[in-house]
Amino acid sequence: CYDLCPPQNQRGCVPQPIAESCNELCARQCPDSSALIQLPPVVVTFPGPILTSFPQESTL
Repeated sequence: CYDLCPPQNQRGCVPQPIAESCNELCARQCPDSSALIQLPPVVVTFPGPILTSFPQESTL
């Protein structure tokens, strides 16, 4: 991450006797992060055609 604020000595703020005060808004910007998620293998069963056979009876 890096700060988008100017360095301390370039802010243009006047130091106060007790603490330094400044009205500038500062932001901290970080690069995009990515995560790799591995899911466990899943077995999916699709219904298929039901094959049936009818034995033919033949008489001689």
